[in-house]
Amino acid sequence: MPTISGAFDVTITPETLSDTAAQSGLGRLSLAKRYYGALEASAQGEMLSVRAAVAGSAGYVALERLEGTLNGRHGSFYLQHSGSMARGTPSLSVSVVPDTGTGQLQGLSGSLAIRIEDGKHYYDFTYDIAEAP
Repeated sequence: MPTISGAFDVTITPETLSDTAAQSGLGRLSLAKRYYGALEASAQGEMLSVRAAVAGSAGYVALERLEGTLNGRHGSFYLQHSGSMARGTPSLSVSVVPDTGTGQLQGLSGSLAIRIEDGKHYYDFTYDIAEAP
């Protein structure tokens, strides 16, 4: 499976929670992203997060919809995030939601790693596009 790398920008905006969620200590955020490189796409999504009472511990889940081109193939797909921080040690899983690829990205699967270096965001995306049967 090929792996591509590039940069992305992200804007995170706090959002209002439902009455039920507001009592739970959760945070809700909207995401607006722009990916650059072999993945040239814009994305919108939502994140739910929580911070633990212990410093450096937290968790989040998110879904985002990307639309654009992947190595010249146009379409859209969804990424699912599951991240945690245990006393400063991060763990993150970001994967393509199965069967969400559209257009020339039908059959897309894969996983995306996020790196933050000097305050800038980068991705490494390992993927495959299965041919239609």
